[in-house]
Amino acid sequence: MPVPWFLLSLALGRSPMVLSLEKLMGPQDTARCSPGLSCHLWDGDVLCLPGSIVSAPGPVLVPTRLQTELVLRCHQETDCDLCVRVAIHLAVHGHWEELKDEDKFGIAADPELEEPRNAFLQAQVVLSFQAYPTARCVLLEVQVRAALAQPGQSVGSVVFDCFEAALGAEVRLWSYTQPRYQKELNLTQQLPDCKGLEVRDSIQSCWALPWLSVSADGDDVHLVLDVSEEQHFGLSLYWNQVQGPTKPWWHSNLTGPQNITLNHTDLFPCLCIQVWPLEPDSVRTSLCPFREDPRAHRNLWRAARLRLLPPRGWQLNAPCSLLAEATLCWQAPGGVPCQSLVPPLSRANVTVNKTLELPLLNAHPNLCVQQVSSWEKLQLQECLWADSLGALKDDMLLVETRGPQDNRSLCALEPSGCTPLLSRASTRAARLGEQLLQDLQSGQCLQLWEDDLRALWACPMDKSAPRGRAALLLYSAEDPGFERLVGALASALCQLPLRVAVDLWSRRELSAQGPLAWFHAQRRQTLQDGGVVVLLFSPGAVALCHEWLQDGAAASAPHGPHDAYAASLSCVLPDFLQGRAPGRYVGAYFDGLLHSEAVPALFRSVPVFSLPSQLPDFLGTLQGPAAPRPGRLGEKAKQVSRALQPALDQLLQAPGAPGDCTRDGT
Repeated sequence: MPVPWFLLSLALGRSPMVLSLEKLMGPQDTARCSPGLSCHLWDGDVLCLPGSIVSAPGPVLVPTRLQTELVLRCHQETDCDLCVRVAIHLAVHGHWEELKDEDKFGIAADPELEEPRNAFLQAQVVLSFQAYPTARCVLLEVQVRAALAQPGQSVGSVVFDCFEAALGAEVRLWSYTQPRYQKELNLTQQLPDCKGLEVRDSIQSCWALPWLSVSADGDDVHLVLDVSEEQHFGLSLYWNQVQGPTKPWWHSNLTGPQNITLNHTDLFPCLCIQVWPLEPDSVRTSLCPFREDPRAHRNLWRAARLRLLPPRGWQLNAPCSLLAEATLCWQAPGGVPCQSLVPPLSRANVTVNKTLELPLLNAHPNLCVQQVSSWEKLQLQECLWADSLGALKDDMLLVETRGPQDNRSLCALEPSGCTPLLSRASTRAARLGEQLLQDLQSGQCLQLWEDDLRALWACPMDKSAPRGRAALLLYSAEDPGFERLVGALASALCQLPLRVAVDLWSRRELSAQGPLAWFHAQRRQTLQDGGVVVLLFSPGAVALCHEWLQDGAAASAPHGPHDAYAASLSCVLPDFLQGRAPGRYVGAYFDGLLHSEAVPALFRSVPVFSLPSQLPDFLGTLQGPAAPRPGRLGEKAKQVSRALQPALDQLLQAPGAPGDCTRDGT
């Protein structure tokens, strides 16, 4: 017996099973009706001209639902093609009125009866079918006795056999009446391929098709291809993107039976497999078996990344489409949860690999993007401006609400909620409410966003606590991994507290001023404030120092627009050569990346520390007289070490790590 389409779709889902299809012998198209209807299929195809919708004051027949079913149209017992059977359900549209001209509304008058209700309602129903490169339209004429037709009720259905289509094709169906009384019905469906249907002996193009099965063994997944020893076939693994073209991952031409192993870390929900015999015009079998695999969904979120696109754009990058929402949030220091900001970025669905706009007036390192899955679980959070603007700041976020007649209210966003300024609450914002209000009125706060009703302001809170000592970090930007390590060190030092300056956080200023001017301004300010300049030695930095020491001023080779280290040597080396460095400079290098003997002797006139092994002494030197007692200093060193270790391990494990060329001490 025939298999309804919805049952077939379920069977081809998580647990595929083999299904048999009804066979129709011969090439003729046919139509049949449910009891109470009479129908006729016009010979040949017709033009698909839906036209515009016309009004119908009296009752008319209209199609209300399309239903499909797969069958086989066979020329011989073993020579069949896949065919789509279509059922069109009809109903009465409109109400009866006193009619003087029955023919006017498609009513065929009965010569023996005078009442319209004893006449027939008739309709010409057009059924359009498209499956690239084939397109067909057929016309069905349907009649029902008016006495059996009640307004708004179904009168039955017409079944058309059938539209031939290729295995695995996408088909589109339309149905409407002539004239057209309402919007056309449409339906789009993906037909199955040879796998999952009992058609291997009926459809000749499936005879030589490789049969593919997927099995799991612990953390491994096996792709088993059951083919003969001599058969040649192609196998492709690809990511099937809903919002764009497919992305190929692996392709190979193979021979004979194969057992291919995938690691569970390779699985993604959109990872699909396609296999076909290496013959002209061969049928391809496609399978996407990991759509519901929990491991595949975990891998997808691990691979997802949020990326900042200047000036105010951002993207979610991932191998597959994601059911996700995003919102801006405010991440205060201290490990408290990031607090959602709605507005300015209301929670909304996010399209993978599509640029989105952040409606901000100014960026801030504490502004982050939260990626939330459809089941309200936090999957991803990134502070997109951390690399360009530095570590989290001890700023208070003020929310301004504007009312009529220039009335406005202000509250400060805290973990407990939004605290009204000048309130008697026992929170930090309430205690400093007067100062925050004065800072806002005097222009000390940065406006992040505004519309007609609201605004967001970031007000600095560092005036409420003693300022830490200034530290200027200089390093050679030779490797992205080393830059990440420097960024981790700079962020950790900010929590001591130290006032850290590093070119990694000042790319805009570097581009505007030039690296030499930027370095001179930072060095002057740091030393005037009693701070210290930190030289971070790496293989690249050591090589630049040797070049300058050997060639002197002639070594001023061109450097990049952000290379503050190369530009600084014209000022740093004279300080060391003329004995002005002690008390103003400190040196450091990282364990495993450089040996102490590799640091040029000239620079050993100041303390040089190995990190993280000598972090307590390094931090004590940086903080100077304000350094905490030894026990507290040890706790700070552990915090900094924990922040450094992941970036250091990643750099040491990377191929061609900087340490690879320095393990002999040179």
